[in-house]
Amino acid sequence: MSHPALHVVVPGPLNQRTGGYIYDARMVDGLRRRRWRVTVHELEGSFPEADTQARSSFATVLRNLPDRSRVMVDGLAMGGLPEVVREHAGRLRILGLVHHPLADETGLDALRRERFFGLEREALAGCTGVLVTSRSTAARLATYGVPPPVVRAVCPGTSRARRAVGPAATGVPTLLCVASVIPRKGHDVLIGALERLRDKRWTCVCAGSVTRDRVHAADLKARVADVGLEGRVRFVGECETAELDELYHRSAVFVLASHYEGFGMVLSEALARGLPIVSTTGGAIPDTVPGGAGILVAPGDETALAAALGDLIRDPARRVELASAARRHAATLPDWEQAANAFAEAILALASDP
Repeated sequence: MSHPALHVVVPGPLNQRTGGYIYDARMVDGLRRRRWRVTVHELEGSFPEADTQARSSFATVLRNLPDRSRVMVDGLAMGGLPEVVREHAGRLRILGLVHHPLADETGLDALRRERFFGLEREALAGCTGVLVTSRSTAARLATYGVPPPVVRAVCPGTSRARRAVGPAATGVPTLLCVASVIPRKGHDVLIGALERLRDKRWTCVCAGSVTRDRVHAADLKARVADVGLEGRVRFVGECETAELDELYHRSAVFVLASHYEGFGMVLSEALARGLPIVSTTGGAIPDTVPGGAGILVAPGDETALAAALGDLIRDPARRVELASAARRHAATLPDWEQAANAFAEAILALASDP
């Protein structure tokens, strides 16, 4: 009996350090450990605003696959190119992998949002099945006309990690935000909240790419300087694994001011280290962060975010209380091996061999 085969199509290099790419790479590795024959196709061009190169690259990959091939396409690549999906939907078993809908990206005007919604809805209609990373996203796809029976939610795994020492530490607490510096992640809201807390003792480290939206990142850095928080708020860019682990280990509070998350893997990573969390109710975050382990506020609410951060900055005992709840919850989360098992089962259920 031959082992299952799968073609995985992603926009650009698979080794990019964002939650979506890390999830994709982990699933590829997990399937290969189960002796699946996995071929990764890294597309060229710009996404999700697909340019000519992107369209040609995607079309060429699908055109060259044998009939009845099982193909998983990351939603960032697929969502803007429904005509390519439609052309090959009849002969390939195409599965969409949606981390979060393109139309839910922050900063889109009404026209672009409507256009992305229509394009992705059409692309999803050509899929045999759809995988998502949270129940929240699965529910969201109902508005795209995707029948619930063809959707499977497979949450990311969470690696066990050493307990952070920062929550109980005395002195100046460090607030840690791990996120690419793009509008959806709400760094502007975080800076606004920190302005309101300038009289408190704290430092804030923002770890994550500053090159995905260079203009936005430059504007945020300029704002930090303008309001006199330079030196207290640091943008350190993407970090290697060991450096990031040390940041988690020494921080007192994890903060993520996202307007929307399809899951929020950094939140589960913070939970695993026993960090109290301050975040928002955007998207799947309430499903990821239990009430006893963090404080969640409405997306975009600087006042509420400042109040939540202020409470934890002032009260180490409260930080320790939330940290203990975080560790207890993290112990119940699936690891990456369990996630890979669920992923494999979902693929076989949605696109079984004839």
